[in-house]
Amino acid sequence: MDYLERYEFWCGNAPLSGKEREALLAMKADDDEVKGAFGAELQFGTAGIRGIMGLGTNRLNEYTVRRTAQGLAAWLSATALPQKCAIGYDSRHNSRLYAEICAAALAERGIHVYVYHELAPTPMLSYAVRQLQCGCGIVVSASHNAGAYNGIKCYGPDGCQMTDEPAAIVFREISAIPYFVPTKQSFDELLEAKSVEFITPELWERYYQTVLHERVATVPSDNLNLLYTPLCGTGNKPVREVLGRIGVNVDVVKVQEQPDGDFKTCEYPNPETDAALNESYKIAVQTHPDLILGTDPDCDRVAVAVPEDGSFRKLSGNELGCLLLDYILGELSAQGKLPPSPVAVRSIVSTPLADKVAAKYGVKMKSVLTGFKYIGGEILALEEKGEEDRFVFGFEESCGYLKGTYARDKDAVVASMLTCDLAAKLKREGMNLAQKMDALYAELGYHEAKVISIELKGPNAMELSAKFMADFRAAIPTELCGIPVTSCTDYQSRITRNMLTGEESAVLLPKSNVVTLVLGEKGSVIVRPSGTEPKVKLYLTAVDRDKDRARALLADLAAAMNAYVPK
Repeated sequence: MDYLERYEFWCGNAPLSGKEREALLAMKADDDEVKGAFGAELQFGTAGIRGIMGLGTNRLNEYTVRRTAQGLAAWLSATALPQKCAIGYDSRHNSRLYAEICAAALAERGIHVYVYHELAPTPMLSYAVRQLQCGCGIVVSASHNAGAYNGIKCYGPDGCQMTDEPAAIVFREISAIPYFVPTKQSFDELLEAKSVEFITPELWERYYQTVLHERVATVPSDNLNLLYTPLCGTGNKPVREVLGRIGVNVDVVKVQEQPDGDFKTCEYPNPETDAALNESYKIAVQTHPDLILGTDPDCDRVAVAVPEDGSFRKLSGNELGCLLLDYILGELSAQGKLPPSPVAVRSIVSTPLADKVAAKYGVKMKSVLTGFKYIGGEILALEEKGEEDRFVFGFEESCGYLKGTYARDKDAVVASMLTCDLAAKLKREGMNLAQKMDALYAELGYHEAKVISIELKGPNAMELSAKFMADFRAAIPTELCGIPVTSCTDYQSRITRNMLTGEESAVLLPKSNVVTLVLGEKGSVIVRPSGTEPKVKLYLTAVDRDKDRARALLADLAAAMNAYVPK
């Protein structure tokens, strides 16, 4: 079907309410709107599905959500995995509704479903999958996207986001399912029949105890004054509970304390952006906290800012990752608790400064593809050998961190605890996080980094993304800013080419639509499309022993790469 045929099919067959039918018929007057809503079907991948909420095959609604859950149920039913599923959801509009739709779709297939009785962070769902020995899990969330979005993230039995092979099977199952198969029983009826049950408060407490077990501090952090924002999301309860137990004095940004799917005071609730903390900055000018900390709506990412020279310095995801890595390894080493042959893991787009931090402590740093499921995969590989205790820390530059193996996704709760413990320790020593970061730079070299996100608009945005990558591959530069490109790695073809000698070697990581250019010891450029949004991302790193030279090179790299941006 083309988009008009899909639209007409929905007009004739969708069991819509009167209000929904009016909206669908009104759409006909705007061809671009029809094309945006029906020009494609939401694609299921390792990150599940994510999209703007609304009517249409390319939108998230009760019909696309139910079809997705039915596809997941069909996959699970055909496996030998436990026929159980855990479901969590965040504070977005319709998240609870979509969670109930998913629960009913799974229970109809004879799968026992556990649902959080209230909104809960994504890492708590990963934890629940493992604790309840489920065959799969679902989180209803669009993470840090704007309020118009929502999504269905699916997890495997190890508590890790679904990998390529099962995701492909689920996608095939979804494609074979009609859109408007009526429900057999309501969520409430299934709850009464005990096919669906709420996750007990006891699991929340076990989660808190597990997170607290990951502390490396040996004293309370009751000297730290923190200003915290959950950005209207799921972090408010668990983050404040854990920080309260370690003694942190927490003040919360009131206008962002309660769940709000509109995110009225934070249009784009992404902790990677400085604007996400704007409301916090307004309060901090008056209250003078030691640290500002924010978690995204599903509480798997965390960002911090430090008062500095009358203003605030927000640390990047890379910087906080390096600080936490240095803190964890330093404390474990000092306490004689660093495990034999320890392993840390980072994504390929995260800073190579982390490699130097790990090397200080004799720790092996592994680089994996972007997506925390690949970090989870490294933990699973260790677990299968009975060596999961070797894992000490994993992080992505996009503000995602994990210490411990209790979950297989990034966890802003444990990261918030570790960050506050580190900040409290530094305060006792007369320092703050920014000063400690500068000391790391002075010791190991300045690694200035920048991410350029190229947003592609229109119904053919994903095709534009593919074209951008194809055009870039067709004209790989041999130098940037007068610096030779020493190697090019194409993770799609899984080949690294020495640009100076022409020698080629195999890449052992899985295939991925990513290209990396290395500029010797001076930095790198990484190009990849976003897995969840119509964007292409450019990750730039400039390295120098001198801060000003590193920053100048980063600016030059940004200018050079902007030439590739479609005008």
